[in-house]
Formats: sequence, C-alpha cells, structure tokens
Amino acid sequence: MSSPSSPGRSGDSRTPPPPPPPRVPPAPPRPSWDPGEPEQVSWLRPTIRIRLTLLFGGMFLTAGVILLTIIYLVAAQALNAGNAMPFQLQSDTTVTITSDVCPNISGSVSSENFQEWTERCADTQRAIALDKLLRRSLLALLGMTVAAFAFGYVMAGRVLSPLGRITRTARRVAGSDLHRRIELDGPDDELKELADTFDEMLDRLDRAFTAQQRFVANASHELRTPLAINRTLLEVQLSDPEASPEVVQLGKTLLATNERSEQLVEGLLLLARSEKELVDRKPVDLSEVAARAVEQVRGEAGSRGVELRGVRPPVYVHGNGVLLERVALNLVQNAVRYNIPDNGWVRVDTEARPGHALLVVENTGPVVPAYEIDNMFEPFRRLRTERTGSDKGVGLGLSIVRSVARAHGGYVVAEPRESGGLVMRVVIPV
Repeated sequence: MSSPSSPGRSGDSRTPPPPPPPRVPPAPPRPSWDPGEPEQVSWLRPTIRIRLTLLFGGMFLTAGVILLTIIYLVAAQALNAGNAMPFQLQSDTTVTITSDVCPNISGSVSSENFQEWTERCADTQRAIALDKLLRRSLLALLGMTVAAFAFGYVMAGRVLSPLGRITRTARRVAGSDLHRRIELDGPDDELKELADTFDEMLDRLDRAFTAQQRFVANASHELRTPLAINRTLLEVQLSDPEASPEVVQLGKTLLATNERSEQLVEGLLLLARSEKELVDRKPVDLSEVAARAVEQVRGEAGSRGVELRGVRPPVYVHGNGVLLERVALNLVQNAVRYNIPDNGWVRVDTEARPGHALLVVENTGPVVPAYEIDNMFEPFRRLRTERTGSDKGVGLGLSIVRSVARAHGGYVVAEPRESGGLVMRVVIPV
C-alpha cells in the first residue's frame, strides 16, 4: 500500500487548502515513537539515580563494616588486656556465687579452684559482652544503611532533577514541538551548560525547520499559478471542435500530467501546513469525519468491487476538522485503491478509549512485509513501486496522515494482516 494522492480534480471538486493559521504554542504533542501511556520507570531499571543510590549506600555500608570491625577488634583487645585478676586467695574460703552467667560453686573452695573458676567466668563474660556489642552494632549499622540508601536516593534525585527536565523537553521535541526550551536555572555547573547547549541546538533546528517549511509553502504557492494557467489553456484547446485527433490526444496527455503536478503541489502545501502547530482547536466528531471520508470514496469503491464496512459511534476530540478529514480520506482511499480484485472490503471504525480516540481503517489487499511499514510513511515512497510508476497518487498521503496526527498530539500505527492488507490505527488525544 502506498500513499494516496492529495485532493485533485477527479471524483469531487477540488478545494484549495485554507491559508495557514498564525503560530501560537499549542499543547505539547505526543512523540510518535511512544504509542501508549507514559513510560513507567521500573525499580529494576539501572538508571543513573539507582546507580548513584547504590554507590552512596554501598560506600556507607563498606565504611560502616570497616569501622565496626575496628571497634570490635579494639574492644576485644581491651578486654583481653584487662583479663588479669586483681586479687589472689591465700587460703581456702567459703564462696557463694550470685551470678547467672558463670557456673555455680558453693561451699569451701581452694585458692587454685577459685582462680581457675574466676578465669573461666571472665572469659564467659567477655564473650557475652563482645557478642552483645556485635549484635547491637550490626543492628545499628543495618538501620543506618537503610537510612543512607533512602537519603542517597533523595539526594541523587535532587542532583539529577535537571537531567529529568532535559529528558522531558527532549521527548516533547521528538514529538515535533521544536518551540520547547529547557531554560534551566541554578548554578553555572555542568548540567546548566548542557541545558544551555541543548537550547542553542533547538534554536538552530527550529530556524532550519521553519525555513524549510516556509520554502516548501512558498514554492508550492508559486507553482500553482502557472499550473492553473496551463490547465486552462489545455482545456480551451480541447474544447475546440476543429482540433485534430492527434492534438486532442496530446492535450489529454498533457492535461493528465498537469493534473498530477497540481495534486503534487497541493499535497506539498497540505504537508507543510500539517507539520505546523495547531491553533484553532475545536470539538470534532471523529465518526462524522470518518463517515464523510467513506462517502467520498463510495463511488470509487463500488467501481472496484470493494465493500465498505464499519461501526462508527460518536467520538469527540479537540482538533482541526479539515485536517482530520484529510487523514480519514487518505487512509480510506489507500485502503480502497490497494485492495484485492475480488471480494475486497474496507472496514472503518471509531472507538473511544480512556484519554484518546481511535480511528481504525482495515482492509484486504496484498501481503505487506513488516519491514516495509516504516518506509510507507516517507514522502514519495511506495511499496515495491517506483515514484513515477503509479497513477494512484503522488506518494504524500501517509506522510500527511503522520504529520496531521503528530500536530494533534497523536500518532499513527500500521500493522500488516496475515492474510494481506493493513490495519491502520490513528490515535488522537481527547
């Protein structure tokens, strides 16, 4: 399937596109490479913030383990150094033990036995003291480590918050919104230097894209006048009853070529306009837009033996009705023109989803390789055909569809059907 032609003289009356509206910053469009909900950051994803948190917490944990080991060794050495008994029994005596830690002895005890019992009791008490010191120190270290990881995560987030701002701006820019700027405040550090450099790059890109769009629009406008004059002269010549058959045939050929050039110019104008910002946003019923597109191609579908189907409940979005109708018309024309010869069908549906509306155009047709999908949205690209080898369009239809969807903050996704044909889904935020 390739892009359908831009509005021409065949089928219905040709209406020149309205002049481009003044430029006012619109709502930021959604990037075309992110066809879904905002990306959810996984805790398992090795982001810089997670890595800095692990680095800070790991350094604290290592330092705590080293400090705890030193304290434990120093305490053990101090207890061992004080192991000598400060007394000595000179004769037997009667002893009553009141401690629950040391083994119990009672009655008359000799000095040698009492000295041996005292040493064992001191060793037991020293071991118990070191064990309590180790357990409590480990618990304190564990609590401080958790606090260090939490504090490190918060501080890493504060340090890296400018990078998040840069990333969000880059995502909006990827959605063709080149008027966004970071404008980072704060100290003149490496992050501010990066943000300022990014803003300067966006300024240059914005000027380049604006100049390119202005050139395409101006050139297309300048080409419309001579093409209109050529068409008028050819039609006058063809209306001459005395014209020879050779002249009539040549005039028809030149008229068809001129008509194709007009379609190309109008397609370029519409493409340049659709890539600009949307200012005049009004409630638009997507089902009504789809129904109008279906009615415009119903005659062509009947001549080709293609059945038109679909369920289109009312779905309202905020956007430009003319551009959205061009999206539906391009997709439906494509689906009709690139279909199978017998028993072909095209299904056009609208659907309301949470936060966005959906326009789905599905058709039978030739099998489309998945690797060809991206090429179909490029200007003047067709599926396995040369740019000038088809009379079905000028190769701008799907490029216009993608540009209009992006201008509305949405995106378009194409999926090949296993039995042949495509499923085109256009998502527009409500």
